Amino acid sequence: MTDNVMRCSFCGKTADEVQRLIAGPGVFICNECVELCERVLSEQPIASFPPLDGKSDDELLADMARLDKSRGQVEAAVQDRVQRLRSRSVTWARIGEALGTSRQSAWERFSGEE
Repeated sequence: MTDNVMRCSFCGKTADEVQRLIAGPGVFICNECVELCERVLSEQPIASFPPLDGKSDDELLADMARLDKSRGQVEAAVQDRVQRLRSRSVTWARIGEALGTSRQSAWERFSGEE
C-alpha cells in the first residue's frame, strides 16, 4: 500500500525533507540527489556512501521502508500509461511485450484498471 506522498525515487526522502523535488514521468528527484549527480558528472570527489553492512538494523529497516514507498509512484505512472494505451486500443500483447511479459500477465496485472 502506498502513502501517496511525493518522495525522491533515488534516496526516498519526502518533499518535506528536501528543498526541492523535481518531477519526471512517474519519478521524482530531490535537489540533494541532483547535486550528487552533478558532482559525479563533473568528476569531483564525493563522499562515499556508508556500506550497508555498517548500518544498524533500524537504519536498514528505515531505508527499506523509504525505498518501498517510492515504488508506488512508479507503479502509478505505469498504470496510467497502460490505461492510455488501452484507450487507444493498443493490444494486451503489445503492452505485455513492452513490459517483457506475456499478454496474459499484462492483462491480469492491469485489466482491473480499465
